[in-house]
Amino acid sequence: MKRILACLASVFLAASSFAGDFPDISVSEVKALVKAKGATVIDVNGSASYAKRHVPGALDFDVIEKELAKSLPADKDSLIIAYCGGPKCNAYQAAAKAATQLGYKNVKHMSAGISGWVEAGLKTEKARKQKKS
Repeated sequence: MKRILACLASVFLAASSFAGDFPDISVSEVKALVKAKGATVIDVNGSASYAKRHVPGALDFDVIEKELAKSLPADKDSLIIAYCGGPKCNAYQAAAKAATQLGYKNVKHMSAGISGWVEAGLKTEKARKQKKS
C-alpha cells in the first residue's frame, strides 16, 4: 500500500509541475507594474494580434521566443507576466514555462488577457518594429 501511495504521489507531483500552475495577477496590478516598469510583460497572442494591440511595453513572444533569455532581465527573481487572449486561453503557458525553464522564479499569469485589459478601458499599443530572433 505504501508503494502504491508513493507512486501516486510522484505521478501527482509530476503532473502538477506540468499543469501550468502560475499565480494569477490582476489587470489593475499589471497596469501599476507597467506604469512603474516593474515587470517584463509577454504577449502570447501571436504577432498579428500583437501588431493590432497589446499591453504597453509587452514583448511579442513569437518574435523573442528563440532567444528569450536575451529579452528577459538578468535577475532570475524579476517578475515576468505572461498573457494571451482571455480567461479561457492557455497559450500564455508557452512563455510562462519557457521563463521558468530559464530559471525565473516569479512568473505570473494575467488571466484576464488582452480582452480583460481592453474591457477595463486601458490603453493598448500597436506594434513597434522588432527584429525577429
